[in-house]
Amino acid sequence: MTKPGAARGREDLLAKVVAITSGKGGVGKTTTAAAFAAGLALRGHKTVVIDFDVGLRNLDLVMGCERRVVFDFINVINGDANLNQALIKDKRNDNLYIFPTSQTRDKDALKRDGVERVLEELKQQFDFIICDSPAGIEHGAVTALYFADSAIIVTNPEVSSVRDSDRIIGILSSRSRRAERNEPPVETSLLLTRYDPARVTKGEMLAVEDVQEILSVKLLGVIPESESVLRASNTGTPVAFDEDSPAGRAYLDAVARFLGEQREMRFVQPERRGFFRVLFGRA
Repeated sequence: MTKPGAARGREDLLAKVVAITSGKGGVGKTTTAAAFAAGLALRGHKTVVIDFDVGLRNLDLVMGCERRVVFDFINVINGDANLNQALIKDKRNDNLYIFPTSQTRDKDALKRDGVERVLEELKQQFDFIICDSPAGIEHGAVTALYFADSAIIVTNPEVSSVRDSDRIIGILSSRSRRAERNEPPVETSLLLTRYDPARVTKGEMLAVEDVQEILSVKLLGVIPESESVLRASNTGTPVAFDEDSPAGRAYLDAVARFLGEQREMRFVQPERRGFFRVLFGRA
């Protein structure tokens, strides 16, 4: 295994930058970033997950390494530390690394040229660079989206969450580096979290097909409402490590689909007409 700081051969320079993003806060974005990175690492891919949410810094808590943070993303951008000093190797999987951010700096500290330099250095060492983007369209979020090769939009099956996700799709199609360079567009997919089929049946929540119709984005996975997600966050263990939990299995299925495998979409019961269709009179 290549150690951080050691360059890999040029044949390996196919690292992919994946932005985990959402239009609305509180949808499980950081939980998803941690679980997705862990899932890729479990599949043998050397993966680093970066916290772009300068000032809040929740990723290291969710990953269970908050006491090991000495240097952070902003320190490396500013040249106060190098990657070897800031990267934290996960204790549960040798393929997984955490790159925390600052809890005391302003989001403007994410200078675009500095972020680009750090990402290029990470591409020499990792297969996947997972960016835990802040919610919405403020500076940190736009910076993460700008450099993305792929984006996973995390949303709850609620009208406000889905509507805000539509704005993120617009930014990806017009303000990314790929858009500026007329390159192939950012590969965009949807991850639906906190899904409860019983509430869909009662008309309290959008059905999967409703969300897909509104956003017209490829569905990567459906994560069921599960106590295991809260338990994982409280214990600092990405839920993807808990393969016995419904949410853990759903995240692992989503990772497999992201890697090109065919997986049945579990945890989604046959649905009647969803709330959105009833509301707008669609068949």
